[in-house]
Amino acid sequence: MGEHRSGPRDLTVVAVPFYFASMAAEYLWLRRRATRRGPTAGNYERRDTVASLTMGVGSLVAPLVVPTLLRPFTPGRGRYGRALVTAALGAVAVTTVADMVARRTGGDDAGDDRDGEPGTARGARRVAAAAGVAAVVTGGVAVTTTWAARTSPERLWRYRFLPAAGTGPRALALAIVGWDFIYYWNHRLMHESRYMWAVHVVHHSSEHYNLSTALRQPVADALGTSVPYGALCLLGIPPDLIVAARGVNLLYQFWIHTETIGRMGPPEAVLNTPSHHRVHHGSNAKYIDRNHGSILIVWDRLFGTFEPEDERPVYGLTKNIDTFNAGRIMTHEYAEMLRDVARSTSWGERLSYVLRGPGWATRHRAEVAAGTEAA
Repeated sequence: MGEHRSGPRDLTVVAVPFYFASMAAEYLWLRRRATRRGPTAGNYERRDTVASLTMGVGSLVAPLVVPTLLRPFTPGRGRYGRALVTAALGAVAVTTVADMVARRTGGDDAGDDRDGEPGTARGARRVAAAAGVAAVVTGGVAVTTTWAARTSPERLWRYRFLPAAGTGPRALALAIVGWDFIYYWNHRLMHESRYMWAVHVVHHSSEHYNLSTALRQPVADALGTSVPYGALCLLGIPPDLIVAARGVNLLYQFWIHTETIGRMGPPEAVLNTPSHHRVHHGSNAKYIDRNHGSILIVWDRLFGTFEPEDERPVYGLTKNIDTFNAGRIMTHEYAEMLRDVARSTSWGERLSYVLRGPGWATRHRAEVAAGTEAA
């Protein structure tokens, strides 16, 4: 029998006892402080904490389950991949034809009698709504599964164009800095493109801010198209070190989700800290889409997304969903996005609702509503 080699241990799983011990210590400290100063947004709320822990468990289980479920639908690899692409193209064609019929009949939302067929435009819009949603869903799954299959660290390692960097401390340091750099851009993309925001929004959904918030992690990473961390393999960083860098990165992010630590002085020029990350979680107008860094804040300083904490953050979303139901927290943005797609009247509008930022979607809905009222 050949020697069995297990993969690197997931540091985020190994650290689970540390997570709970730290949350317990923070909870006790905050409870004592609340008796003197009153409650704050940093305090624990039972239902909110349960929701965060539920999503934390989900984020550990999802990578083990979702890729297996999606593998049969991966174009070029899964047995249903071709059928998925065919369905997506068919839905695109039906949507396009329905859009043309709706425009040519020129009907309004109430429908009208044109060419002897009542409500032709309204019927065409209904077809376009259903087919448009189907096209976005099936096309999205086809794109994301293909991207994941073609950018895995193991696959990119075979195409590396620099010599292997080894597994020593210097190589690990390069992996950690490289992961951090890519993380900055992926995190920024999650805030600037709506289909990626739908993955990430769960992390910002709490109106509280404490260590349990760090565990409120996305469970739908498989439905995104991030810059691949496996790109580091092209530079000679082994896949095992990329896994280790991920663990270090996520462990670092845990402790910055707290109000119990104030400003930290000179280290804040280089490192991400609780103060910097409180800004990131703030829904204040000046804090939106700022401080995307993980370990290092220098990326934000270099690329123009840094904002210091100079007013108290208001945590949560710009439009809170007012629920502790984990299922709704994880799916509400997808549901709203698909409703927007269903209401769209052109492919430009549909793709904008999916690809452009969540702020664009809010503004565009308001413009459409204002135009309807004016009409």
